[in-house]
Amino acid sequence: MLSMNDRFASTLRTTQELLQQWGVVVAFVVLFGISTWNQGFDFLNAENFRALLNSHAPVGILAIGMTLVIICGGIDLSVGSIVVLAAAIGVTTMNALIERSTSESNAVLVGAIVTLLCGVAAGSLNGVLVVFGRIAPFIATLGGLAAFRSMSLAVADAGEIRSQSATLFGSLGRGGIPLPFLENAVGKQLTLSYSTVIFFSLAAIAQWMLSRARFGRHIIAVGANETAARYAGLPIAWIRFRVYALMGLFAGIAALIQSSRMNSVSTAQLGLGNELDAIAAVVIGGTSLRGGFGRVWGTVVGVLILGMITNILTISGVSPYWQGAVKGGVIVLAVLVQRGSRG
Repeated sequence: MLSMNDRFASTLRTTQELLQQWGVVVAFVVLFGISTWNQGFDFLNAENFRALLNSHAPVGILAIGMTLVIICGGIDLSVGSIVVLAAAIGVTTMNALIERSTSESNAVLVGAIVTLLCGVAAGSLNGVLVVFGRIAPFIATLGGLAAFRSMSLAVADAGEIRSQSATLFGSLGRGGIPLPFLENAVGKQLTLSYSTVIFFSLAAIAQWMLSRARFGRHIIAVGANETAARYAGLPIAWIRFRVYALMGLFAGIAALIQSSRMNSVSTAQLGLGNELDAIAAVVIGGTSLRGGFGRVWGTVVGVLILGMITNILTISGVSPYWQGAVKGGVIVLAVLVQRGSRG
């Protein structure tokens, strides 16, 4: 027969396991209730949800890639700087083609491809430094955070690069799929933005990859126990390199979405702080910073939680200068919960 202390310890352990598994869902429900109570119909209407998803989709895309990096036992602090560098080079290329009388459609297509390739190149460079240079991921990507932003500032002389595309480039970030029977306050039909569709599509693919694909299982194995993975014959260096290159691709996609939405690139502001938001969403979603465990669906919920926190703070009149402090506190709290669960 179990003693009182044994029963208490067993109950505490069960509670901690449930909190680790479903804590992000509980937090989402609580925040959803607070937002509904605080804003009422203004929060529940479809236009508000569309705006929330649309504004946080680029960070969500970065968070998906960050989930894979952290599960593999790494970290990437340079994603915000990769976003602005890829966007700056992509839009500059597009403008140069338009000035040479290239058709708008071809110029936008080439600019988009260049943006994605720049993201992959920057991510691959991080991978080379971490895997083959054997530099700690924190240090390697911290250098990238400074270097990539500096390069983008040099491209535009620390200014803004405005797109010369009349309509097509801007429609990538502002357009979407019409939603039948849903209208905004002025009677205009609502659309599901392309960025939101891309966000959820990439999340579904990444979750499937972690759960079903061989590469996803290899990522988990490397992050959980690198020595065991090496003895099992897994190509550790190649796996980690591909994860960082994939992170660069996600950053390129986020860069394309953000630059097309604004139809310009502010080299001083675009992507600034995106790495903090992405890491916050990953940690809130339950991914272990030690590697070896994580869930993309949890990261998606974490992105929505961050969106609701920002929404609540804005409605409550909290200064935007304090929002970073709140996000930092949320990261620390989420890590403490994870540590308590493993303990």
